[in-house]
Amino acid sequence: MKTMWKKVLVIIVVAVVSFVTSIGAVTYLVKHNKGIQAALIEEDVLFKQPMRLANYTSVAAENTDFTYAAEQAIHAVVHIKSVAKAQSRSEGYFDPFEYFFGYRGNPRQPQPRIGFGSGVIISTDGYILTNNHVIEGADELDVTLNDNREFRAKIIGTDPTTDIALLKIEAADLKTLPFGDSELLKVGEWVLAVGNPFSFKSTVTAGIVSAKGRSIMTGSTDRNKIESFIQTDAAVNPGNSGGALVNTKGELIGINTAIYSETGNFAGYSFAVPISIAGKVVADLKQYGTVQRAILGVMMSNAQDAKHKDDKIKVLEGAYVADFTPRSSAKEAGLDVGDVITAVNDVKVKSMSGLQEQINKYRPGDKVKVEVDRYGTKKVFTVELRNAQGSTEVVAKGGDSAEILGAAFRELTDARKREYGVSYGIEVTGISKGKVQDAGIRKGFIVMVVNDQKIVTPDDLYQITDRILKGASEDQGLFIKGFYPNGRTQHYAIDIVE
Repeated sequence: MKTMWKKVLVIIVVAVVSFVTSIGAVTYLVKHNKGIQAALIEEDVLFKQPMRLANYTSVAAENTDFTYAAEQAIHAVVHIKSVAKAQSRSEGYFDPFEYFFGYRGNPRQPQPRIGFGSGVIISTDGYILTNNHVIEGADELDVTLNDNREFRAKIIGTDPTTDIALLKIEAADLKTLPFGDSELLKVGEWVLAVGNPFSFKSTVTAGIVSAKGRSIMTGSTDRNKIESFIQTDAAVNPGNSGGALVNTKGELIGINTAIYSETGNFAGYSFAVPISIAGKVVADLKQYGTVQRAILGVMMSNAQDAKHKDDKIKVLEGAYVADFTPRSSAKEAGLDVGDVITAVNDVKVKSMSGLQEQINKYRPGDKVKVEVDRYGTKKVFTVELRNAQGSTEVVAKGGDSAEILGAAFRELTDARKREYGVSYGIEVTGISKGKVQDAGIRKGFIVMVVNDQKIVTPDDLYQITDRILKGASEDQGLFIKGFYPNGRTQHYAIDIVE
């Protein structure tokens, strides 16, 4: 019996000593800020991940208050109603039933198309930043402020490449949102999405930045589209497009643009155009009427993808230079095929989309410092950026060309391209007195080719016309090829130099 009690006593003593020893060891480690990793290694444990002990000096997570940012944003975010008038049957329309049986009337009249979205007031005198797809194809735009005042808006300019548009309403002393710095955003930082989902006014949702520089390839066939989105998990739904992405300081850091969803509604992730891109685009649209887009003149891919074809690559983050465009400023500066661009003006570049974001902050004529990794060797080049035409001159929207032609044009949407079975073209959306009207071209005509050049955007047509007006082209006029929505092809000749 005594032997049993002795064994029990020994066990108790060992347990107490072990407990006291453990407490002492932990207290020692905490006191001297020593990682447990060292202790684990001493005990021949194979875990090599450093571990930190929470002690009394640890700081709890900050209680983030969204009320200030929400209050600033809701008064600067507007509701946009887009109305596209019903299209009557175009001249030249052929109905075989009507041909054989006579006019039968049209019991089902086409109805106007109505869409809804959001926008952000960026100046006290009524300039509004929104998405191009919110207002695309609209004949009327109605803007409702948070205080329920309503205004008719006009389009100042659009940029389908970044899906950004600039509107103007005639108002004064409006609430605005100041621009923040989207490049200072960190993954994990809290943000608010403010807009009008399903036409519910002034809706605020919260989330965190899930990723930066994200390319989602929204299905567009336009390889020139710029996608370097801020990805968040803030709830964004139809109607939020064009609304504000705001940091906790109440600063505008992005324009909500897209969602990733199989249903069409929010399913986990949303995407915003960074204000570093959107802000520069709208500044150009206001000042010049069109975007002054700078290019490096490189054809590129992600470094990680290029590794499969070029095994000499030493870095897996950056934009791989696969080839150069004609009159490439990057090639002239000294870059070579195989270089991996890793930074622009000391801002790190991790991918193609990241490089696009950095270059699109600048205008043609600006000089940037480009850092590359050339198969393990670091090199730095100074590149003077150019526009798509290979010059550093300011590109005006039409100018004299637009006045002489006397027509408004719009780049075909992806939906229209699929409908017509084409991959490019511009639509005549309005006609006033001018050369287009004199030639007999009607509203709705799709311009495909001018003087044997493909026409992808209205600027393509303006530039051809402008070169003729300046005497920089051997052509004396415009020979236009295209078709009407009913499928009838048509050729027109316009004399520019008389």
